[in-house]
Amino acid sequence: MLKRFFIPESVAVIGASKHPDKLGFKILKNVVDGGYKGKVYPVNPSAEGDILNLKSYKSISEIPIPPDLAIIVIPARFVLDVAEECGKKGVKGLIVISAGFKEAGEEGKKREEMLKEIVKKYKMRMIGPNCLGVIDVVNNLNASFAFDMPPKGKISFITQSGALGTAVLDWAAKEEIGLSKFVSFGNMADVSETDLIEDFGEDPETNVILLYLEGLKDGKKFIETARRVAMKKPIIMVKAGKSTAGSKAVSSHTGSLAGSDNAYNAGLKQAGVIRANSVQELFDYAMTFSSQPVPKGRKVAIVTNAGGPAVMATDAIEAEGLTPAAISEKGETLLKEFLSPAANVHNPVDILGDALADTYGKAMEIVLSEDGVDAVVAILTPQVVTQIPESAEKIAQISQKYKKPVVASFMGGKRIEDGVKVLMKKGIPNYPFPERAVSSIRAMVNYKEWKEKKKGEIKRFDVNKEKAARIIDDIKKSGRKTAGDIEGREILASYGITTVDSFLAKNISECKRYFKRIGSPVVMKLVSPDILHKTEAGGVKVGIASVKDIEISFKEIIDSARRYKKDAVIEGVQIQPLISGGTEVIVGVSKDPQFGHLLMFGLGGIYVELLKDVSFRVIPITDIDAVEMIEEIKTSKMLKGFRNIPERDIEAIKDVLLRISQLCMDFQEIEEMDINPLIVFEKGAGVIAVDARFSFNV
Repeated sequence: MLKRFFIPESVAVIGASKHPDKLGFKILKNVVDGGYKGKVYPVNPSAEGDILNLKSYKSISEIPIPPDLAIIVIPARFVLDVAEECGKKGVKGLIVISAGFKEAGEEGKKREEMLKEIVKKYKMRMIGPNCLGVIDVVNNLNASFAFDMPPKGKISFITQSGALGTAVLDWAAKEEIGLSKFVSFGNMADVSETDLIEDFGEDPETNVILLYLEGLKDGKKFIETARRVAMKKPIIMVKAGKSTAGSKAVSSHTGSLAGSDNAYNAGLKQAGVIRANSVQELFDYAMTFSSQPVPKGRKVAIVTNAGGPAVMATDAIEAEGLTPAAISEKGETLLKEFLSPAANVHNPVDILGDALADTYGKAMEIVLSEDGVDAVVAILTPQVVTQIPESAEKIAQISQKYKKPVVASFMGGKRIEDGVKVLMKKGIPNYPFPERAVSSIRAMVNYKEWKEKKKGEIKRFDVNKEKAARIIDDIKKSGRKTAGDIEGREILASYGITTVDSFLAKNISECKRYFKRIGSPVVMKLVSPDILHKTEAGGVKVGIASVKDIEISFKEIIDSARRYKKDAVIEGVQIQPLISGGTEVIVGVSKDPQFGHLLMFGLGGIYVELLKDVSFRVIPITDIDAVEMIEEIKTSKMLKGFRNIPERDIEAIKDVLLRISQLCMDFQEIEEMDINPLIVFEKGAGVIAVDARFSFNV
């Protein structure tokens, strides 16, 4: 679909210039100097004669054939007319370098919308506007204003920031990290990151896909596409901006906890995308993924000529959740045959500082041949007799014999430069510190485990959707955006979620009658559509055991609510049986602007915001997602049985999570929702929703 951007048969540069200080000159020169083999047409209404020995044209319409690709680098005010002309000429793809669109205010935003309409009208595709451009290293096309063509490799890099893109290209050239394709897509008015991921997923010249993003065009589509592509090749992403999405006031616990970064973490996890925390980490991972086989397991061995760095690497292995590999008795015997008696033949295998290259090679051979070793970190520091480039040659030579990842940490500066060059040339990624080497292995292990795990299925339950729809419609017709606790529990009940018995008492007399019906003890809660957080308003009384206390509590709740919010509509007091003997958890939903409904699970009651021990997933979730959400929270041990706490009904929690997922799929107008608390009883005894809160987009 995007072939026109990477292997076009002809390219027009609209805004080409004869002046070396003009952007139009630099882009045309990049196309020519990059070695592009197709036809190149400079276009500039003011230019006379040739530009860079190429015949120039006053307009795109004068070119004898419709170019496959037009690179537009002219002032924004002229772009719409030129794009229209390109469409009429039959151009298939546009790269709009020009700035001055939605990033430049309301006028620019309108201009961008008009540009999108032109692109759609003529069935063109467009990258940009406000972008750096496109580079295809394999096909020698540099359709950008980057300084140089990067070295050739198997990594494709997609970036939303052109400025970052130039820095990364310069860094990749210095470090000799090869790229296949590079795309800066700017404002993402047409071609999106999802389109590019899908295209690179089918590209035989791309082994690893890297992304730098500040935001997603369509979060749900991204998850669907990335999940499919990640099954074939790794996708690694760094996301800028970790602040809470939006400035709206949130009313629910879930809304207050579910910042945009939690949504991204959840969405990327579900899609199998590896999240890097920095651009450095992005390329750390990319180097290993692009050059090394994925490990079969978590067992990592270390071969080193320095004890201290080996200890650091061992600490990193455990910190990353990997396993220090055990060297077999046979392996240790073989190592003892040629190593000094002072050497360590356990993992980490320390061959000592006076070890020469042959010793390094023999040790690597034995360790890599071990069945109990899945990956190896080769550490070297420059000591007096260390044969640095020769040791690098041996490491690379031996590693080629085994289908196991080998990463190196040659530590130092000038003295190790020649060795690092050998490693990089031979496809062994080198990291200046052992922790970064170990982190790259952990990323590969996580990716392998994601690919191999069961993906689960999205469950559908037999529910009373019609009843829920009637309740929600009545709320919206009344002009309200929120559901009261009674309405909220009715919605839950219509979706098969057990709720606590509850009665609305409008006066003391009704309170007494319901108290006698329920029995002692009871819970009394304020009912007011204007006061959502009842506890803060003094609107909750727990463990009321006598008629006298009922009278006192009713008056205290109403008086406290009046003081909290004088003009609040107070409908009365809810009376419920006091539920005991279970563990309180919370299930909540908030709506993320990019991913849609975000489901939350965690420890419930008043502690949810204090401890923030919660997990998130983007809806819809699978049955596997539901299980993982429960297991991810730190306090999951309490649910599985811990000391004198009996095991809780985890299957019932899973059932609630899946039913809430279905509810949100059925009703997109749900903005926020909390079940807090959801009380979980012993295994097999189920759950009960005690308090429910909904808000809607009306």
